[in-house]
Amino acid sequence: MLRARPPAPEAPMAIDRLPVPQISPSARRAMVPATGRRRYRTIWISDIHLGTKGCNAELLIDFLDHTDSETMYLVGDIIDGWRLKKKFYWPAAHNDIVRRILKRARRGTRIVYIPGNHDEMFRQFTGMNFGGVEIRRAAFHSTADGRRLMVLHGDEFDTVMLAHRWLAFVGDALYHLLMGLNHWVNVVRRAFNLPYWSLSKVAKHKVKNAVEFISRYEEVVARAAGERGVDGVVCGHIHTAEIRDFDGIKYYNDGDWVEGCTALVEHFDGRMELLHWPEEIARRELERVEADIEVERRAA
Repeated sequence: MLRARPPAPEAPMAIDRLPVPQISPSARRAMVPATGRRRYRTIWISDIHLGTKGCNAELLIDFLDHTDSETMYLVGDIIDGWRLKKKFYWPAAHNDIVRRILKRARRGTRIVYIPGNHDEMFRQFTGMNFGGVEIRRAAFHSTADGRRLMVLHGDEFDTVMLAHRWLAFVGDALYHLLMGLNHWVNVVRRAFNLPYWSLSKVAKHKVKNAVEFISRYEEVVARAAGERGVDGVVCGHIHTAEIRDFDGIKYYNDGDWVEGCTALVEHFDGRMELLHWPEEIARRELERVEADIEVERRAA
């Protein structure tokens, strides 16, 4: 049996209580020149679900405007084809995300797109390159410190998807209803200047069956990576950001931009880190407030 290390502790509550500022796209672009962005060797993001109201587009735009990398992996479910087939929904902010990604490709960032189950219609284009975006069924990534990682969406290891596809569609419909409730909860929270909070994430961690499914899924994916002779695996699919170690095999899940709003990044020394972007925005706001206080103190 593989043994898993316990997840890292939650971020300090002091940051969670900070209000997340609502910044207009034009103001944000003016505030963040390319030279002022955080730069990483590699960025992994997945489960954006463009084409749904659950997509936290403004948070993702803020992330894209404040970061840069040599390589970016789009690890599946970038566009939600399941939802778009039922009802077309595509606001301007979703176009803004696509434009920003294509702009990175034009600037020289290597963009690798690995379609998932919700955007599986793009799997037929595996091996092709569109606008500087490489489409792959899976990929292998070499880190700066010499480790080899397998990168894939992860639906290949979802027993519900494999054995009962109809049940996956039913689950998706129920999940969509939960995300609709999540949206309105956060509309109210923003009205009171409160930070983003994921109702679905809390519910998932409270339900015993969901916790057990996630644990089994992580173990199966890590075991498959070990059988392929790699040092670790990066995936998405289950909307649960995590870094764990299973008997020497590193399991990385970059999370999603519907519930947790997270990304996985590789630093230039090979160190891996999960970024929880609502917390990063709150931290940035705290630093701004502290800087303003310091300016006022010196002027007094």
